[in-house]
Amino acid sequence: MARKMPQLNTGSMADISFLLLTFFLLTSSINTDMGITRKLPPPPEDIKPPEIKERNIFTVLVNQNDRLLVENKPSDISLLRVQAKEFLENPSNSPDLPEKEMKNIPYLGEIFLAKNAIISLKNDRGTSYDMYIQVQNELTAAINELRDKLSVEKFGAKFSVLTNEDYIEAIKKAYPVTISEAEPENIGGK
Repeated sequence: MARKMPQLNTGSMADISFLLLTFFLLTSSINTDMGITRKLPPPPEDIKPPEIKERNIFTVLVNQNDRLLVENKPSDISLLRVQAKEFLENPSNSPDLPEKEMKNIPYLGEIFLAKNAIISLKNDRGTSYDMYIQVQNELTAAINELRDKLSVEKFGAKFSVLTNEDYIEAIKKAYPVTISEAEPENIGGK
């Protein structure tokens, strides 16, 4: 008489597997890209936009080959931050850079700042996502460095570590994020 080998009861294995799968799906987090945080201006209410002088616009073009044209001159991504800071700050009050005016900002007092400095960014449809992000990072870093510089000068701490909301708003008024991004088109070739 042959003896039967005992077997494991695997009838509930599918249920256990399903429960484990459900548990791991519910308890794990799925990383999602958050994108670039920009506060868009409210839609216009039939108001004629103010005329902006050419000297107040810092033009950055990126072609399909990921090459930069900054202020109608070929440039490199490694120079973009310095060029943007120079434009936004206009330390020597150059007539080629944005007009400057004395502004009275609460918590900062009277301060000599660019009047209507705007960074105009335009990409080609063929621009790589990596280059697009690099350009955005450099322009944002330029603004952040100017904010840090002013914050250290006025409050003794970098902008990124300020906790007083009034100080944060004052620095944002001095150096707002003024990046105007145009609709991508075929500007760099076929």
